[in-house]
Amino acid sequence: MADLRGGDLSRLRQLNSLTAIKALRGAGPLTLSALAERTGLSRPSMKEVADELVELGWVEEVRPSPGTMGRPARRYRFRADSGHLVGVDIGAHNVRAALSDLDGEILAETRQPVQPGAPLDERLAALERAISGCLALSRTTVEDLWTISVGTNGVIDVEGRVIYSAAVPAWRDLDLAGRVREMFPCEVLIENDSRLAALAESRRGTAKGVRDMVFLHIGRRMGAAAVIGGTVHRGFGAASGEIVMLPESRWFDAPEHLNGCAVVPEGTPPEDAAGYTLAAARNGDPDALEAVARYVDDLAVGTAAMVLILDPEVVVLGGGFSRSADVLLPPLRERLERRCMRMPEVRASTLGDECVVVGAIDYAVEHLDRQLFAPDAGPLPLTR
Repeated sequence: MADLRGGDLSRLRQLNSLTAIKALRGAGPLTLSALAERTGLSRPSMKEVADELVELGWVEEVRPSPGTMGRPARRYRFRADSGHLVGVDIGAHNVRAALSDLDGEILAETRQPVQPGAPLDERLAALERAISGCLALSRTTVEDLWTISVGTNGVIDVEGRVIYSAAVPAWRDLDLAGRVREMFPCEVLIENDSRLAALAESRRGTAKGVRDMVFLHIGRRMGAAAVIGGTVHRGFGAASGEIVMLPESRWFDAPEHLNGCAVVPEGTPPEDAAGYTLAAARNGDPDALEAVARYVDDLAVGTAAMVLILDPEVVVLGGGFSRSADVLLPPLRERLERRCMRMPEVRASTLGDECVVVGAIDYAVEHLDRQLFAPDAGPLPLTR
């Protein structure tokens, strides 16, 4: 229970309200007695807090189950459905979107294909269609959206402007946050896609609970991110993890070892080429195995550099190629063991292609928590 001996009573009520919301978000519907026990408040005090949260729209009383005998105890739940969040992954070949409630539970997902060389307006139109598709699937409206969180390749400044993007050159110097707000009048967050993927793995993926991690975002392009002390590291200028920009890391052209392998049938679309090579390597094809060896040789250089600097507990192999972790992880471990003073555990992503869009949702949830549910955030407003 919050105790501000001699302090401001309105501040005390605010902290008690936040404590109650935290308890409800972590446990689901609770009776007043159970809620009072979890928060340390007396039952009468808890009743006052619950009534105020119901009035503000953050909490609602749950109807008793049909057939309940006698007078049922009142139960309350956090109204995670009082608003909605959208996460977006803007890739070179696809724009993915997911819509969630305020707790991050995903309710709808869509995907829109887009060509790597598509003009700027065409890519933005695909983003608008993807978000609108989520709204239609979930039967929500634009007015229900509280925050849109977008992940994209490149260096992003604090205002949501893309400073540089190797995968999407048209993004350069683009006020992406401003363009998204023109389509959807709500709060817009923009972040590097590899960092969002790392966030997702550390919150609900294979690295859940891990405080120090290196995330390898590998697919048709290469990226990386670091989690330090349980927090995704952005760096002073939000350029952390851009090791692909260092030629000596050999990351920029590494996927070409897989794309240009002799086993890839002529006429195969570029986005499918590496998949043929990885599948052939799984089946023991010598050309494919050689291509994988060259690819992992390059991947291990930049990975070892990050491991030696950060000494992480875990390295996570994520992104599109993580579906072939059975092919890539054994040779990667072997090469890292030769280079690293202390060998971290190396794991495959459990989120795969969904890592960025899920991370975008988690980023929006954490932003909401800081904005509304932190002790210093101020009084809770009415829900919209």
